[in-house]
Amino acid sequence: MRYSKLFGKTLRESPKEAESTSHKLLAKAGFIDQLSAGIYTFLPLGWRTHQKVAQTIRGEMDALGGQEFSMPVLSPKTLWQETGRWKTMDPPLFVTRDRHDKELALGPTHEEVITDLARRLVKSYKDLPFAAYQIQDKFRNELRSTGGLLRTREFFMKDLYSFHADKKDFEGYFKKAIAAYEKIFARLGLKVLVTLASSGSIGGDITYEFQVPASVGEDIVFYCESCGFAINKQFTEEKGIKDNCPQCKKKLSQTNAIEAGQVFSLGTKYSESMGAKFVDKDGKEKPVIMGCYGIGVGRLMAAIVEVHHDEKGIIWPDQVAPYQVHLIGIGDQRTVNSKAEEIYEKLQKKGVEVLYDDREESPGVKLADADLIGCPERWVVSEATLKEDSIEVKKRSEKETKFVKIPSL
Repeated sequence: MRYSKLFGKTLRESPKEAESTSHKLLAKAGFIDQLSAGIYTFLPLGWRTHQKVAQTIRGEMDALGGQEFSMPVLSPKTLWQETGRWKTMDPPLFVTRDRHDKELALGPTHEEVITDLARRLVKSYKDLPFAAYQIQDKFRNELRSTGGLLRTREFFMKDLYSFHADKKDFEGYFKKAIAAYEKIFARLGLKVLVTLASSGSIGGDITYEFQVPASVGEDIVFYCESCGFAINKQFTEEKGIKDNCPQCKKKLSQTNAIEAGQVFSLGTKYSESMGAKFVDKDGKEKPVIMGCYGIGVGRLMAAIVEVHHDEKGIIWPDQVAPYQVHLIGIGDQRTVNSKAEEIYEKLQKKGVEVLYDDREESPGVKLADADLIGCPERWVVSEATLKEDSIEVKKRSEKETKFVKIPSL
């Protein structure tokens, strides 16, 4: 991609309303643009990264046996009334009326919709177990949208739902789902605390949050450095936990954290209220046992920036960088521009994702923008490098630069 043609450029200053580091850097680097409170446009750089985060999640969901599909954003009031959540959802539902004066909700989550599908499609134990997921637009009527992508009103979320005939089968899958989540975060360069938490308006008997330690995080997590136990501060009183770990009795540490994902053991909460039943091997009718597993894609993208940045800008992990190479030509000499163009064309033919800064800008501006955008490698072509038949290569995560012979590239 030629930077001169890129839709969305870097800003000289961060937006005044930006408070969190990820909000400042993603806006300044030209990844996102704020339309309204909690509502953002993903510009081309941002959407490339967003899609790569989603693809990382998708790969682990497929490996977990999840089948990808897509449910509607709009759902009728009657479904939410069956579970009693029409008036009790927190934050409250975004509600609209159609031309027939029927009320519908913009989905913040899809338990009602998927349970309605299950009660119509699942008849026998032979139909179980199964798991289905989507990566889809969600809407939450947040009172306070803060932190850029960390708390928004419209966002993409991966939600996986699993359905089981018995508790043993569910528990085995639940453990596999937690392991899959840990793989996702590890692939994205994030260390997480698997944290006991309240199930909130989703419900269920056991809930774990995947918390990324970060100073900007709105949650407070108590965790044990010895055995790995972790619990959300809001949940400690309910569990009667104070200063010491309930598992190994060591003193608990404390950190602010960003909730990057959550899994719920729903049991039969939704299947019983909505009549999602199946006939078992003995001919008896039973409610389906369910699990729910969510990750906010945009929030996860912001969490990566909160962890991976320096004073100059973003440092994207290879897995989700918008481009792998940021190519820069420095100098007005025809030979420099010609060689930079040649390298750009060869990289494209090799299938290397490259952002080529072909603008008529000063070297300082180009180098600063490269650091701000944060691609894994910066390649500089200049008169000095060409004298050595080389280019200057620098990894964004490292301070040192090195000359690499052009033929070896």
